[in-house]
Amino acid sequence: MAFMARLFAIVLWAAVALAGEPGASASIVGGTVAGLESGQGRIELTRPDAMVFEGKKSGALSIPYERIHTLEYGQRVSRRYAESILISPVLLLAKSRKHFITVGFTDGEGHRQALVFRVAKGDVRAMLAGLEAKTGRRVEYQDEEARKAGGG
Repeated sequence: MAFMARLFAIVLWAAVALAGEPGASASIVGGTVAGLESGQGRIELTRPDAMVFEGKKSGALSIPYERIHTLEYGQRVSRRYAESILISPVLLLAKSRKHFITVGFTDGEGHRQALVFRVAKGDVRAMLAGLEAKTGRRVEYQDEEARKAGGG
């Protein structure tokens, strides 16, 4: 019986450890918010009233859903030149895609602001669906390729 209890505890611990943190890994790469440093962090959409970016350097930034007025998704596609030179010319055929979500909102003082987040490929669709559901706004896609990748 003690063996089963230990086994259950180990399996439970492993499930919790593998579950990871809530939200999606993201980086702030630009925007209009003064004093906000770009850098790595996590976007959480689990709160009922606001989107929260928890930055490793900048701390937490909370944006109420009702203040978000614009959602935009786009990609930057580039060839893998450095890798093709260092590893193999075959990599010239491969493309590198970076995924960006722009959130336009009104701050507490009534000024329009925007933040640009770089999001991992595996988190893009969930982030877009979550933002649409929480804000009631439709995501605008920069082009047809972005629409395909974003699931729109």
